[in-house]
Amino acid sequence: MSMIDIDKHFLYPANIWVAQQPTIISTLLGTCVAVCLWDSRAKIGGMNHYLLPLWNGDGLASPKYGNIAIHKLVDEMQAQGASPKRMVAKIFGGKTSQKGGSVAYSIGLRNIQIAKEMLEELQIPLLAESVGGEYGRTIKFDTESGKVYMKLIQGS
Repeated sequence: MSMIDIDKHFLYPANIWVAQQPTIISTLLGTCVAVCLWDSRAKIGGMNHYLLPLWNGDGLASPKYGNIAIHKLVDEMQAQGASPKRMVAKIFGGKTSQKGGSVAYSIGLRNIQIAKEMLEELQIPLLAESVGGEYGRTIKFDTESGKVYMKLIQGS
């Protein structure tokens, strides 16, 4: 199957996308984190894109929060036939360097931390990561192969 035949989906912040058919899910990350989950047997892949680490219980339990977005991604993948026992994860984003500010540093770091803690708690192996640092990233997740293509955004 060529790249031309594959569905494409751009994932905006605070969203989740799960695909049973071959799809390229792409997104753009700064301090946000994206978790890519893949079940190789079911060939189901999904990605979330969250802005903040923890929902504090006020207002809507939105996938803009890491702890909500990760659970919703696992649930949605299960609903489409994936098994958490077969899922593997890759995480990206969490930019931590910014001139003059420690807020971005702590948000990026906490976003990375919540992803790692929750994946460990859910017993989903983390196969790869590109997190932290001073650059944003663009990523493209191929749900058929489980591969993620990443590019650093210089000067972001």
